[in-house]
Amino acid sequence: MITVRVAREEDAAPLLRIYSHYVSDTAITFEREPPSLDEFKQRIRKTLENYPYLVAEDDGNIVGYIYASRFRERAAYDWAAKTSIYIDGRYHRKGIGRMLYEKMEDILRRQNVTNVYATIVEPVGDSDEYLTGESTLFHEAMGYRRVAEYHGCANKFGRWYNLVETEKTIAERPEVPDDFIPFSEMNV
Repeated sequence: MITVRVAREEDAAPLLRIYSHYVSDTAITFEREPPSLDEFKQRIRKTLENYPYLVAEDDGNIVGYIYASRFRERAAYDWAAKTSIYIDGRYHRKGIGRMLYEKMEDILRRQNVTNVYATIVEPVGDSDEYLTGESTLFHEAMGYRRVAEYHGCANKFGRWYNLVETEKTIAERPEVPDDFIPFSEMNV
């Protein structure tokens, strides 16, 4: 049975194991070397100050995770967030991504976030051994729509890649919005 909970610093090793595959074997992230365990712990700690960081577990084993981050630095962007999601390859197409996104969006709405953004990598050209179209299809199925495309802006494995920004509105935008609530101040 898959369960979702808030990440802890102690989760860094299994999360890093999942992420390292994406760094070393795919173009889904543009990091070229996996971060150290200490760096990964710091990333978890820093994220949890303001945004949710969630893990999916299968019988106590971490099989995926999602986290949100600041969309842009200026305070006027407080009601928008970016998301990143990584699933253990053995657990693709089992509903875990949907489960994580639904829980994430619920928390973000309670933080008064109205718009969520996901950046997707796409190859320049038709096929690529380091990238599939699964992320694009998944985000479309989750209700994200393409709002921008940056052409050939990144290079990994000696290949050029496009970045596609996608957007989903998760709550109404009031004329005068309530303040953003940092995740560390919530009871989740």
